[in-house]
Amino acid sequence: MIYKILLTIWMAVIIVAAFLYTEAATGFPGQTSRILFFHVPQAWVATFSFLLSMIASCMYLAKRHVKTDYLALAAAELGFLFCILATVTGSVFAKATWGSFWNWDPRQTSIIILLMIYGAYFALRSGVPDPERKRVFAGVYSILAFATVPFLVFVVPRITASLHPENTMNPANPGMDAKTLTVFLGSLFAYSGLFVWMLRLRIRILSIEGLKEPKFVNREPDTK
Repeated sequence: MIYKILLTIWMAVIIVAAFLYTEAATGFPGQTSRILFFHVPQAWVATFSFLLSMIASCMYLAKRHVKTDYLALAAAELGFLFCILATVTGSVFAKATWGSFWNWDPRQTSIIILLMIYGAYFALRSGVPDPERKRVFAGVYSILAFATVPFLVFVVPRITASLHPENTMNPANPGMDAKTLTVFLGSLFAYSGLFVWMLRLRIRILSIEGLKEPKFVNREPDTK
């Protein structure tokens, strides 16, 4: 309970600081740069979630502990959610900056492909009735799916011309002032805490659902 209260307070502070404590970045219309306090952490948490799902899938295939499959599924679900949030906030920024919610920018295109790849992961899980086979197939697919993440998130946007700003809100950018960097890192910490809370909650739900999971019996057709 204390963790939830502290996280709620921290996120409220970050939201207020993002609009009242920092100055808007130069080179962007109006106050549009402030959305990156939320967009960038969402994108990074999504990437980390997919990485965690891949690691948990490897653990499941190695040890066949069902809790690691719950971790893999929960992380993939949250990665998908945060990926959608990053897409939405990015589209809002694109509308204010480039005049359209969707411009088929390399980053926008690659994020849609990524969502389709992980959407297929959930379709695979729902399409296999045998729980054991479902976990094995999903584990293998999760590993293969994550192999595309570095390429789609980091490589494609950098090898093609992109409207997406590269240096603004980047902690490695020497031009970022102390106030902006503080709020940015605080937002990243807040989103990470939110992710951990949601992950633990989702794993708990999956564990309860797993106790109610009926035993699957693969009956061979009678050929006599």
